[in-house]
Amino acid sequence: MKKWLFVMMALCIVALAACSNEEGSYETIALNEVEGKMSEGYIVLDVREPNEFAEGHIPSAQNKPLSALQQEDFSELSKEEKYIVICRSGNRSQTASDILVTEGYDVVNVSEGMSSWTGDIE
Repeated sequence: MKKWLFVMMALCIVALAACSNEEGSYETIALNEVEGKMSEGYIVLDVREPNEFAEGHIPSAQNKPLSALQQEDFSELSKEEKYIVICRSGNRSQTASDILVTEGYDVVNVSEGMSSWTGDIE
């Protein structure tokens, strides 16, 4: 009986590990990791609406609102690039990351957002 339980637990662990690495997943990083990812060549993709973006954004960030992504507007984005997806608080960036990774983009999601950003803004 103990042997059977051990085998079942091992199979569950293997199944869970496989699910966590399935295609279509992405990494979520903390706000303090953004600059490090930028130095690795990632582009900041701010998914807030244009009026929010205009109020202040990370220098060199690209704006592509979540509302546009939800309408399948991927213009100005390249699957050859790597993106750091950020919003105001972290909710929209997660939704945007889900959409983008499904479409084949290489993204990392930021768990917090611009409301907590203490770095330079434009």
